[in-house]
Amino acid sequence: MRLSASNLACVRGSREIFRNVNFNLSSGHTLAVVGPNGAGKSSLLRMIAGLLRAESGRLAFDGGDPELTIPEQAHYLGHQDALKPSLSVAENLTFWARYLGNGSTSATGPLDAVGLAAIPDLPAGYLSAGQRRRLSIARLLAVRRPIWLLDEAAAALDQAAQARLIDLMRTHLAGGGLILAATHAPLGLDGVQELRLGGIF
Repeated sequence: MRLSASNLACVRGSREIFRNVNFNLSSGHTLAVVGPNGAGKSSLLRMIAGLLRAESGRLAFDGGDPELTIPEQAHYLGHQDALKPSLSVAENLTFWARYLGNGSTSATGPLDAVGLAAIPDLPAGYLSAGQRRRLSIARLLAVRRPIWLLDEAAAALDQAAQARLIDLMRTHLAGGGLILAATHAPLGLDGVQELRLGGIF
């Protein structure tokens, strides 16, 4: 599989965020999207996720499911953790698994992978910031999708949780997945490609 971008441009309001963005990312590889605040890192990930319209340019995904759009084959993990505080840890994950389609109704495996298996019945409103982020990461495991779009995924994670995330990313890549990660810090993975956005001000 290969995800590619050709001459992408992004405009928010009346401001051009970036232009002429190009990349090719193949299965088993990671692209780190780097640059200063406001350079468009999050906007690029949201564009691939189908949440923002490209002003110009083209995205293509070769080798994926031709019946599905790129966003339907991608997981987007943004800055906000999309959780219902009144639902339990397991109920939140089960909701996302069913909503995203073809997900297992069992939350045990994904919760164990992120270290939350001991508190499946705890309402999400009681979770710490790090636990909320780990529950959001579990969503990536509940439904398999080849493209992971990670926006500062390690935010709020302690050292042990960061190590778990790195292991999960390695497993995803070993299975043929692709990762695009907006980050200000090293990802802890080997062979990471880099796309630098400079921003237009």
